[in-house]
Amino acid sequence: MYKNILVATDGSELAHKAIAQGFALAKAVGAKVTAVTVTEPWTAVVPGEMGMAFPVGEYEKGASENAANILAAVKAEAAKAGVACETVHMADQYPADGIIATAKEKGCDLIVMASHGRRGLSRLLIGSQANQVVVHSSIPVLVVR
Repeated sequence: MYKNILVATDGSELAHKAIAQGFALAKAVGAKVTAVTVTEPWTAVVPGEMGMAFPVGEYEKGASENAANILAAVKAEAAKAGVACETVHMADQYPADGIIATAKEKGCDLIVMASHGRRGLSRLLIGSQANQVVVHSSIPVLVVR
């Protein structure tokens, strides 16, 4: 069935539910897991004059350290679950783009990710990365709420 399952995480408690589901599925079907976390470009995070107070070098260092911490926790959980897991940090990408690119690059055949389930105005203002992945992915997507 599935051979390589991509699990996307931002380190949140909600994303942890997707990790648990992805690992359980991988174990059940004998698949390996590719875990990805994506950090947005500095320009998307720090608009206008705020950039002077928060230099790009500091942002990149902090984002890299945060991603390493998130992925180390995922790797440890994979070891506990007895699942083979490769980790990937996609830097300078928007989340949906980074998730889809990693799935394609690593030959994944399923994407597992969480969704906040936002509706109405908050969805319009904040957007839905899960929705973007579902719409643009060429492989199946399992959305965990």
